[in-house]
Amino acid sequence: MTLRLPALAATALLLAPALAQAACPAPADDGEDRATWLLRSDNDLYGREGQDQGYTNGFVVTYVSPNVERFDADCLAAPVRLAARSLGWLVPEGEQNNVVLGFQHGTYTPTDGTRSDVIAEDRPYAGVATLSVALNARKGNRLGTTQLRLGMVGPSAQAEMGQDSLHQWFGRPRFKGWDNQLRDEVVVQLAHERAWRRDFATTAGGWRWDAIGHAGGAVGNLASYANAGAELRFGKHLPDDFGSNPLRLGGDNSAPGIRDENVEAIRWHGFIALDGRWVGNDILFDGNTSKDSHSVEPKDAVADLVLGVAITRGPWKFTATHVRRTREFEGQQELPAFGTLTFSRAF
Repeated sequence: MTLRLPALAATALLLAPALAQAACPAPADDGEDRATWLLRSDNDLYGREGQDQGYTNGFVVTYVSPNVERFDADCLAAPVRLAARSLGWLVPEGEQNNVVLGFQHGTYTPTDGTRSDVIAEDRPYAGVATLSVALNARKGNRLGTTQLRLGMVGPSAQAEMGQDSLHQWFGRPRFKGWDNQLRDEVVVQLAHERAWRRDFATTAGGWRWDAIGHAGGAVGNLASYANAGAELRFGKHLPDDFGSNPLRLGGDNSAPGIRDENVEAIRWHGFIALDGRWVGNDILFDGNTSKDSHSVEPKDAVADLVLGVAITRGPWKFTATHVRRTREFEGQQELPAFGTLTFSRAF
């Protein structure tokens, strides 16, 4: 399995357009709507100088389908129709809908990378790799998103190899405690979130702002939680979507809408987002479900403060964020901080 996971992820992403949509025509009023590819890089070095711990590195590759009229349309691939029927009780009826397929990879380490023993007071080493399918259903200024993630935590996620390669490339020392990482375990998570957007007046120069609230939750051995929060955006030509925060379901260019790609001028906006979570379980702190592994006591409540800017020109978009997070487990010394860089292109 260790050797097959990267090939499986690459194959799934290459097949993403065919899986999400074969020949579904876009609704008549969405003539400018197109498919979108997104590539996101997360790293703690983007968040604070000299930091190399916690959620230390991650990347996400995402395919967003054009809008479809119904999730049970015959033109969609059978796995997507099956997911829509199975999760129908969670997917609201939408005027605009789309399918989002992704591959997510994350690397997690304690603070002291020079020790090879188990550091009882710090978080476990862990790598997580998952494939996901999400269904977005939009009705006016309301959005419902349901996402199913399936993957692996443990050595098969190849986090040790990835971190070693990056550290060798940048001349940084290797972390020595990877023999103590969480063991291989299949992980699954079902998440659902609702979002509501309110637009505010546009000035004569094209400046405007909007507010987006959200609430939802997730269940699964990967993590279970209930969450709620809000996002404020201000700038010129705000996008017709439900937030620029890439950490959220339905965020940053993945919600159904009309892509205004004919505007040649550079458009930008800034945003601030807050998300709070009540955590039921999290394998990254609780340790393996049915195997002996290192663990720490997770905090019951965690909050993220996200500051960011998004820049768009034509079909291209770039988003950068700075994330500050409250402590995630008992005894954690430093407040987590990391950044994200997201590049997207509509086709």
